[in-house]
Amino acid sequence: MDFFAKICDVDELERLALPAFTSGNHGELFMEHKEGEVLRVENGKVQTPQFSLSRGFGLRVFNGETTRYSHSSMLTGDAIKKALEVVGYGSGCCDVAAVAKPSLLYSDAYFLDDISLHEKINFLKSVDAQLHELSPNVRHSVVSLAASWQVVSIMRDDGRKVYDVRPLVRLSVSVIVEKNGLMESGACSGGGRYSYNSLLSKGEYFAKEALRQAEVKLSAVPSPAGDMPVVLGNGWTGVLLHEAVGHGLEGDAIRKKSSAFYDSLGEYIAAKNVTVVDDGTIQDRRGSLNYDDEGTDTQRNVLIENGKLVGFLQDRLNANLMNTRSTGNGRRESYEHLPLPRMTNTFMLGGDAEFEEMIQRVSRGVFAKNFGGGQVDTTSGKFVFSASEAYLIENGKITAPLKGMTLIGDGPSVLKNISLVGNDFALDPGVGMCGKNGQWVPVGVGEPSVLIDRITVGGSGL
Repeated sequence: MDFFAKICDVDELERLALPAFTSGNHGELFMEHKEGEVLRVENGKVQTPQFSLSRGFGLRVFNGETTRYSHSSMLTGDAIKKALEVVGYGSGCCDVAAVAKPSLLYSDAYFLDDISLHEKINFLKSVDAQLHELSPNVRHSVVSLAASWQVVSIMRDDGRKVYDVRPLVRLSVSVIVEKNGLMESGACSGGGRYSYNSLLSKGEYFAKEALRQAEVKLSAVPSPAGDMPVVLGNGWTGVLLHEAVGHGLEGDAIRKKSSAFYDSLGEYIAAKNVTVVDDGTIQDRRGSLNYDDEGTDTQRNVLIENGKLVGFLQDRLNANLMNTRSTGNGRRESYEHLPLPRMTNTFMLGGDAEFEEMIQRVSRGVFAKNFGGGQVDTTSGKFVFSASEAYLIENGKITAPLKGMTLIGDGPSVLKNISLVGNDFALDPGVGMCGKNGQWVPVGVGEPSVLIDRITVGGSGL
């Protein structure tokens, strides 16, 4: 049953909105209901829970490069009529024809009440207690659960109508340890588009992993600096690919020629062992959607194939302006925001190299197992990323853990300097959030281990 039928007259709202879509106009009526909660335990103490509820619609009309948009938190006929005055409309309209729902990539069941608030809090307290039991060095700990349940209904100018229910959960553990006057931090998070029941079993692992990361850093030495080979670990390190390359392949950046790749379609922009994909159809993944926020089916989009640039990520507006089609990548933060071309789950496919082979190839370099924050200039592809866990490689062996290690480079150069691609492909644990034009949406990243023959490493060591 359509959730919105319980809270408003859906048919009436859609009928009132139809005149916005004249024969020359494109656009959609985007309706949204979203519930969320954040629960947090810090040093054994329960913090004030946060609960949220938002509801509303956005009405967009675009023709060429001209876009008009109006939104309201009221799902009423009067609000639709006022929105029509803002976007303007003519006498034409379209027929609405609901489409069949594809195979679900995630459950559409309501889950926020499946587990009681008391049980959730007790779970968080138990994970927090585990941290302190596992190590006498723990000085500060935070364990949190975050979840949302989003329902959307989208009616488009071409008569298409879709309906989707989107769950999202995340568990996060962070810890600060102290030993011999030194303090270091560690963190582990994960989640996806599924219920709490699938997540709570991972509490002990998250606690141990956060603690392991923090205690490894206690013995870390300053990172060397200079140009050298670097081995990237698998999984979350794909965030470098997302930032340094992915944003530059989004349709608006290509159309406006603000991307380093705007005129590179069909050219080799990476080593021939590099294939990059954006796929919004992976079961239960954080960046997956049955439909994007314009009502287009998500899909698997190959962006770079064996080193050659073969595709871009498109929403409807930029696709129309570039005489192509949407790739199912029109996304928005909420009904208050315009859709933009955005990534879903972006990753590099695995190769056939063994991880040990990569390490053995390096006489002196760095193994970056995991990343923290970073900064990227989409226009040039230049980036600076800090490693949250890294190790020195000496004579083909992993030796001392490093601190203060950063990677400095640009997307095009990094892609071309990849000599080995590992057979250990992994997606990230489900933690990504992507920001663009002030909007934040959940995404996924991934890659196998890779050997970059030459990249600039920043550090204070020799």
